[in-house]
Amino acid sequence: MFDRIKKAFAKEAREPEPPPAAATSQLAPVSEWAATQGFTFSSQGAGQGYSIQGHVAGKPWRMEVGRPSRKYIQGEELRARAELGIRDDVSLMVINRPLKEALEKQAYAMFTDSLQTTADPNLPEEMRWLAMYDEVGWDSMPRAFWGRYAVLTDQREHALAWLDPTLAQLMLGWPAPAPSAQVPFMVLLMRGKAYLRMEHQPNDMSTLQHAAQVFTSACESAVGAFSTDLPL
Repeated sequence: MFDRIKKAFAKEAREPEPPPAAATSQLAPVSEWAATQGFTFSSQGAGQGYSIQGHVAGKPWRMEVGRPSRKYIQGEELRARAELGIRDDVSLMVINRPLKEALEKQAYAMFTDSLQTTADPNLPEEMRWLAMYDEVGWDSMPRAFWGRYAVLTDQREHALAWLDPTLAQLMLGWPAPAPSAQVPFMVLLMRGKAYLRMEHQPNDMSTLQHAAQVFTSACESAVGAFSTDLPL
């Protein structure tokens, strides 16, 4: 009996098994690229995804690839977050038009369903944004940008200050094999933080690298435009 207990404790104390060699080899390019950029790479285990951490404008940011947290994302989800410490009154969202239209149809169907008397508390925050904020636009932005994306905010001047031509071009200039305009994508500024969320195909290094560039550029632009050290 005591031998069995000893064996049980010994089994619990063993180190976790390393991920399969195939999984390790698939993540090697990501790890190597992260190292060249000065980022920290962490694997969450075979099939569990990975994360990359770095700094932008002196602020920490983190990007993860793993299981989706939204129903509208198929396959893997790429998401990023940065604690920028910018003004709390800034609320902005760039969202690709097909996703915006899909969420609006879903929201309309829910709110007009006679059997549904209360709003679902599990609705993604971006769906509530579509009801709260207006879409804005301006002529100096390329027509292709407005064809692919919508910009929502409660302060049009905030969008003008943040979304400069360089950032807009990055959102348009995905390298081949580029994600199509149908692929769910959004970048948000809210409550002093920046977020990115998009659908991601496994082992798509070019999209991962470009998404990191889009996100860090969005962060830099936000800090430059909405730092709490700047006058209101």
